[in-house]
Amino acid sequence: MNKLTILFLSLLFLSSINAQKKETKPFSEYNKTIDSLMQISSDRGIFNGNILVTRNDSLVYQKSFGYTDASGQTKLTKNSIFNIGSIGKELNAVSIVMLIEKGKLQFNDKLSQFNLGLPAWSEKVTIKHLLNYVSGIPQIDYDNVKNEKDILEDLQHLPNLQFEPGTNYNYNNNSIFLQKRIIESVTKKTYQEFVIENIIAPLKMKNVVFDPGYDYPNKTSCFDVDKINCDEIFSSKDRFWVSIDDLNKWITALHNNKLISRTSLELLLQNQYFKNKECSLGASHNSFALHLHGGQSRQFEAAFMSEFKDDLNIILMSNNKSKGFEIIQSLHNIMKGKSFSLPKKSIYRQIRNKCFKNIDLGIEYYYELKKNNLNTYSFKNPKELNGLGSDLLSSKKINESIKIFKLAVSEFPNNANLYGSLGKAYYSNEEYDLALESYKTAIKLGGTGANAKKMIDKINSFIKK
Repeated sequence: MNKLTILFLSLLFLSSINAQKKETKPFSEYNKTIDSLMQISSDRGIFNGNILVTRNDSLVYQKSFGYTDASGQTKLTKNSIFNIGSIGKELNAVSIVMLIEKGKLQFNDKLSQFNLGLPAWSEKVTIKHLLNYVSGIPQIDYDNVKNEKDILEDLQHLPNLQFEPGTNYNYNNNSIFLQKRIIESVTKKTYQEFVIENIIAPLKMKNVVFDPGYDYPNKTSCFDVDKINCDEIFSSKDRFWVSIDDLNKWITALHNNKLISRTSLELLLQNQYFKNKECSLGASHNSFALHLHGGQSRQFEAAFMSEFKDDLNIILMSNNKSKGFEIIQSLHNIMKGKSFSLPKKSIYRQIRNKCFKNIDLGIEYYYELKKNNLNTYSFKNPKELNGLGSDLLSSKKINESIKIFKLAVSEFPNNANLYGSLGKAYYSNEEYDLALESYKTAIKLGGTGANAKKMIDKINSFIKK
């Protein structure tokens, strides 16, 4: 080996060492920055919950902020359990695939095979449709169902699907309900029994429970911005509550193929029908480098962002829903050495109750906060007012929603989605001319997908009649 080769190899080795040093930034530095972000978020009243960051199976940061309920008497600990909302739906999707890998199910099995007493449309709906939310089955009718018996009876009397399976997307909890019934039909066990036996026990998850009572150990209660505890009456069961350490066990096991194969995991990580729609496990980049999922239930909020390559998990759980998804993004930026922002208080949450009680006073309060607390509240995010308007509209407060959407478009005059929302509110109020005007403005500003054009055609055909 000549001297030039030796010199080249030496330089290559030193370059590799320096690159590794640069890449493996000491966890203590991450810890300090994350702690500052989280402390400020807690002090601002933006975050009440638990946070966990791990890398390569090593702890980067873990801490609890706040209390188990609105009383402010009992502090959270790492063993506190939270309702994680839609993240819990990962359990049924993975359970289905575990049964497929064992040869007990197939993706193309039809609903009609499972003796659920469903109408003829069940001949067209497959397991694959259910997993990708493209079955055409509508959302659960929460206004009229009180329990799972009602949910099944409602499906048994459903005359038609909303659309042909596979032709459109509709995220709904009826798909989740039916997945669980399929698991029970095949295994002859309850859904909970199957999950406990095949997932919870093997992974040694200790602080987990389905549908806990009020006095269950380590249980949290969610509360709103006015520090009022939420009700916990649900029409469907199997609500999954878990500690942050045990959710980390689930994510780590899933990503390391301890439950299902890598091939099956990639199938679940991407919607098989519509690329830009949510999949069974939340969302993933095309390269499957990043896995993201969030869940909300009442005022509970949970989210995680996980990178396969760096074995990086960032997990957040809260019982006082606020800015969880923004905090997760800031934490991820910190771990990637990027610039990040400090989350501000939610203007939506701050004025919501006032707007529901008296819309005019609520809007006055909005302007008062904007004048005196501009740097404290989130006034630059159009989703805040859009979310509030949608809340009012879904609560049948149509005139109130119109006022909020009008406020929103005055604050964000170039936002197509807000004009689309205003059009929807006008349409619900049978103000068709104003709805047309709003939808046309939305299209001029860049559109809202095909929805604005579809609504314009619908209104024009309706007016001609």
